Amino acid sequence: MSEPLLSMTNFVAEGYQDGQWKRIVDAASFSLNKGEVLGLIGESGAGKSTLGIAAMGHVRAGCRIAGGSIIFDGIDLIKAPEKQLRELRGSRIAYVAQSAAASFNPAHTIMQQVVEAPVVHGVMDLKSAEIKAKDLFKILQLPKPETFGNRYPHQVSGGQLQRAMVAMAMACSPDLIIFDEPTTALDVTTQIEVLGAIRAAIQAYNSAALYITHDLAVVSQIADRIMVLRHGREVETGEARQIIQNPKEEYTRALVSVHHGTAPKLVGLEQTANILDLKNLSASYGVGVKVLDDVSISIPKGRTVALVGESGSGKSTVARVIAGLLLANQGEIVFDGQSLTQSYKDRPDDILRRIQMIYQMPDVALNPRMKIRDVIGRPLEFYFDMAADAKERRVSELLLQIGLSDKYLDRYPSELSGGEKQRICIARALAAEPDIIVCDEITSALDPLVAEGILKLLQNLQDNLKVSYLFITHDLATVKAISDEIVVMHRGRVVEQGTRAQVLSPPHHSYTKLLLSSVPEMSPDWLTGVLRDRAAGG
Repeated sequence: MSEPLLSMTNFVAEGYQDGQWKRIVDAASFSLNKGEVLGLIGESGAGKSTLGIAAMGHVRAGCRIAGGSIIFDGIDLIKAPEKQLRELRGSRIAYVAQSAAASFNPAHTIMQQVVEAPVVHGVMDLKSAEIKAKDLFKILQLPKPETFGNRYPHQVSGGQLQRAMVAMAMACSPDLIIFDEPTTALDVTTQIEVLGAIRAAIQAYNSAALYITHDLAVVSQIADRIMVLRHGREVETGEARQIIQNPKEEYTRALVSVHHGTAPKLVGLEQTANILDLKNLSASYGVGVKVLDDVSISIPKGRTVALVGESGSGKSTVARVIAGLLLANQGEIVFDGQSLTQSYKDRPDDILRRIQMIYQMPDVALNPRMKIRDVIGRPLEFYFDMAADAKERRVSELLLQIGLSDKYLDRYPSELSGGEKQRICIARALAAEPDIIVCDEITSALDPLVAEGILKLLQNLQDNLKVSYLFITHDLATVKAISDEIVVMHRGRVVEQGTRAQVLSPPHHSYTKLLLSSVPEMSPDWLTGVLRDRAAGG
């Protein structure tokens, strides 16, 4: 047999925390052949992304390689000079990050950034790179692929930007691609197409891939083998089908079981007044680009309304209008019986306090220069004028509520995992003691076990504090677990709404049916079957 494309042997990585070096990956070993996909799965902080980045001969700031070897096509990436590593990265080894919004330069068009690597590395000239970019835009189901690259990052949805990042990574036809949660920001219908496109591209170019995710159902569609990690150590590794159908270790069995979802909320709730009413809202970006069209949604006090739809359907735009970040063209926002002004700048502080937002991407929602104690403490100062000692106690209480400890107080966001950052965002919103929290895909970046804990936390808070949630998501398992009512959006309009039982029980609106049929199943054959059925018009 030929030598593997990538082999990692007894790899050890350490991170500098609390004044000392601590192991974050402990003696990890694996090999990867050309055309093979290895899935890396585990909870937040398990070491998945550290392993993926190490496959490029790199570690994040505050980390160091403390042992082992990494060999890529005969090249020792730990000992290779920086010049050689720069030549490999982007050309032969590509990386798709979890947060596209934090990875794209807002000052350049998407096309300028997608063609940069093949031109700089001398793989092809500018014209050829632009032709290939448009082909990739088409494969990845991006709208108007001939002109999509002319847009700037802020002019596309989160899901579209994530797919553009996949195109950027594939532009040089690399030998190895590291996918770090590439479908986290995608709705379920788009996720199917992207997973299919990624799998087809890997097969067409005979590329090897590391696929990092916390979703076993997703990774089972694309990986040949799966490596399960926890606390920086390997739990078990095996063929994808074996891991899914016959996991050997208790932790892996827990990951498999949690995929089936948190127990759904009890039905039969009594009627209650509305905390928020959106009445016939329409909104646009720029001139003539209507993104909301006559949207009406009501959120009862102490209840959860799930807002569901594909990327670009207008879900996050609804959140922006509620928060006063985007002015509606027409319609009314009524909060607790009071008509609100459109802009947050004209709203009194008490209204700002009572309506809080938790954003989809914690990387761009947290100030990288502020310590966690200041991130959470800021709302306590602003809204309650809390003294230093009382603020310190309350910040500690909030950290405990979200499953973290006081040791995080003096850390910066860059020292936290993706899941930990999102929990800090949740604590910051809770600090304001709001009546309603608009949750924009807040569990999409979390591993299943942590997400389940967050959903339980939100439910307990609602039971105790009667806080309301508008829960924006594309995860139907989350919808089933947390919602009292469901609103389905498509192309800026509400196509169906009602109680959870009404919306999830047949007969369905055609678009709702499409969403429900797009939820990944825990079977390695599921994606192939769905793509085949849809190609046949089924």
